[in-house]
Amino acid sequence: MAVAIPASSPWPRWVNDLHRLLPVRSQFVLTGNVRDVYLTPTEDGLVLMPLLECLWEALRTRGYDFLLVHDRTDGVRVYPDTPAHQGQVAALTTLQFAHGRAEVSLARLPRELHGLIQSAEVRAALVLDYASRLATNAQHPSEAEFDLFAGCEKLARLAHPVPHPGDCSAPLYNPLIWVCERDTDLPSWYLLDNELVHLLALPRPHYEDRQTAAAQLAPAFSGCAAADAAARADFAKTFANLSEGMSLRALLDITQLARAQRLGFGEIADAVRSYQVGTLENPWKRDYLRERIRSAEADIARRVKGQPQAVSKTVDILIRSVMGLTGAHTVARSGRPRGVLFFAGPTGVGKTELAKALTQVLFSDERAYIRFDMSEFAAEHADARLLGAPPGYVGYEAGGELTNALRERPFSVLLFDEIEKAHPRVLDKFLQILEDGRITDGRGNTVYFSESLIVFTSNLGIFVPGPDGGRVQNVAPGDPYEQVESKVRQAIDNHFKYQLNRPEILNRIGDNIVVFDFIAPATAAEIFSGMLQNVCRRLREEHAIELEIAAAVREQLQAWCIADLSHGGRGIGNRLETVFVNPLGRALFQRQLGGTAALRVIRITREDAVYAVRLE
Repeated sequence: MAVAIPASSPWPRWVNDLHRLLPVRSQFVLTGNVRDVYLTPTEDGLVLMPLLECLWEALRTRGYDFLLVHDRTDGVRVYPDTPAHQGQVAALTTLQFAHGRAEVSLARLPRELHGLIQSAEVRAALVLDYASRLATNAQHPSEAEFDLFAGCEKLARLAHPVPHPGDCSAPLYNPLIWVCERDTDLPSWYLLDNELVHLLALPRPHYEDRQTAAAQLAPAFSGCAAADAAARADFAKTFANLSEGMSLRALLDITQLARAQRLGFGEIADAVRSYQVGTLENPWKRDYLRERIRSAEADIARRVKGQPQAVSKTVDILIRSVMGLTGAHTVARSGRPRGVLFFAGPTGVGKTELAKALTQVLFSDERAYIRFDMSEFAAEHADARLLGAPPGYVGYEAGGELTNALRERPFSVLLFDEIEKAHPRVLDKFLQILEDGRITDGRGNTVYFSESLIVFTSNLGIFVPGPDGGRVQNVAPGDPYEQVESKVRQAIDNHFKYQLNRPEILNRIGDNIVVFDFIAPATAAEIFSGMLQNVCRRLREEHAIELEIAAAVREQLQAWCIADLSHGGRGIGNRLETVFVNPLGRALFQRQLGGTAALRVIRITREDAVYAVRLE
């Protein structure tokens, strides 16, 4: 006897659609999130069940006797598997069951199903599970595969709704239900203009589904029994927020992982992070990291000279990241990156050096950052390099450079150098990364940015388009820092809003723009002195020679090297190579260095743009 389904039934939406259409549709195609688990109402309350079990519970309430399930691996089986049900199938088909299974070829399968679909003696649903694997190429099937699809298409035309003994409700079809990941896994002609076949797309669970599932899973966490109703409700909300975009099966896996790692009721964030990044260890919570950050401003300032404002703001954002306060102003906990920094300013002033210094503070190795030169992503299709090529394209199996790197090192500093040189289509990929902290690669795998620190660098604002279309200098060395910061920020704002027409990217970066100042003469002298010491150290390491430089020579070199500061510290280094390192190398090459322990530079000359050093 069929059981009435109340209007307020907590069934998933696709089940309600199935119930509604059973009197008028002979076939259904379930696509999308078909390998998840689903909240299924039972006599004992809501239970998370896989698709086949949920489908059976849904049809059982409408008076169906059993499911006849076929997949290419196991053949045909009856669900629930009882001798009585096998006998009913055997009476209407030629199938012979052995150990609960019956073998049948693809071409013969439609003829075997014909008797069940037309029968008024039983009410059964026929499920073609893993239908995506029935054909090697759905659009160009083999002869046997074509016979299967053609036979099933004919079944859709021949089927009619039948009453069930003892059931006074409207006649229902004995439906044929295809279960496949995508509707394109079936031949396009099969679904085209076929009103008897109804497509049911199973979506990813929305927030309310995840919250309900989290409440069902809460008792599996230690400490739940002692929690009050308010604490349980807060747990369910937190779990639902942290699992944005995940399936209910993922929530079930997180719960099992938490039990295996003995994570308690209040450690749900650690359980989700462990599932996302594959490790329970969290470098962001290590005690030694806080000790490092206490002295980070002074340590970084020794490496990145002349940028007190940039260093101070960067350390503030770093502290916020370590304290887990990123996005704390929002209602829900999010999976956004730990921190986002946008370093802007002239070339050679320490933007990349500051990113290295941050990496040194966080991971004790300045080389531990993952760097992408965005000038390599100037083409429209370059986004495939970051995330991987779509299915069917060359290189699809390799995945993306960004997603592969982050999967290997989820705790990392990601440096996107010269971001303004990337194609706007590539920049669009950062919308989801900055907002949700996750992205899906070409292979369908999701990677999470929730434990990474993202750094963008840019030279925007130093030069701007002029009235004649050329580039004019917007800020120059010697301008007050407040003026440099204001003009650079305004130029960045104009670039994203009016040139790229993507203000949403800038909005997600927020107020995390750190503007670097030009190198001041006093700072340039410090940088020059450090570079000169490096040259002497290298000579000591390579040739065991102590190099002394006369004071007058040092002053002359400094005057040449810091005369033009428009190219920052990198320009000082380039100039030092030209006026000193190259002629020094030439002078050393021409000498016999055997037994030499010390040398002194007593003079440096310039003749016809050629520099020479005098050694003694």
